[in-house]
Amino acid sequence: MEGKGILPDLVVRLGPIEVAGTVFYSLIASAILIVFAALVRVGLKRGTSRWPVAAEFIVEHLEGIIRDMSDSDPRPYTPLIVTLALFIGTANLLGLVPGMRSPTADFSTTAALAVLVFLAVPFYGIRARGLRGYLRHYLEPSPFLLPLEIVTELSRTLALAVRLFGNVMSEELVIAVVLMIAGVLVPVPLMLLAVLTGVVQAYIFAVLSVVYVSAAVRAHAE
Repeated sequence: MEGKGILPDLVVRLGPIEVAGTVFYSLIASAILIVFAALVRVGLKRGTSRWPVAAEFIVEHLEGIIRDMSDSDPRPYTPLIVTLALFIGTANLLGLVPGMRSPTADFSTTAALAVLVFLAVPFYGIRARGLRGYLRHYLEPSPFLLPLEIVTELSRTLALAVRLFGNVMSEELVIAVVLMIAGVLVPVPLMLLAVLTGVVQAYIFAVLSVVYVSAAVRAHAE
């Protein structure tokens, strides 16, 4: 493992192939979610595990938010929103493990997640009303507002990426500095707060994604 400062730039070198830290930690977060899904599936078959209960709580809570905001059946949007929330939450908490880093502390990761939401908005909007109905939204109430509508969608996508990146990066830097200065035991309350912050940031990203998608669906369903 190689790195510069407190954040590693390179994790694995396989001959001529270099695996960046962001990719490596993103794969770890994905593997954790796969294991979680497997535990949920096994628990559903046996009917005795608590993993399905945790999964059901997360899904039902997010479905309730989608239902309230979009005023429609939440099931078409549930896979995207739940996956985003679980991946971001796992990625955020990964940085609290000694020797590891949150992939969401890299702007490329948060930008990719924001672009995913950016693409999901027209996808669900077109599916709800059709291509013509969706494109008509950009020309209402006046075609002169088209540039403003485009800038708005691009700016909110950028804001979505920067917000998550800035919060996670600053949190990791603060914890790293405190650990170097105060040792391992003193920052424990700070790390507990970081756990809460990581979960909240994942929740906020998921809720904002619901806001953008449901706004498109409502606008084209009227």
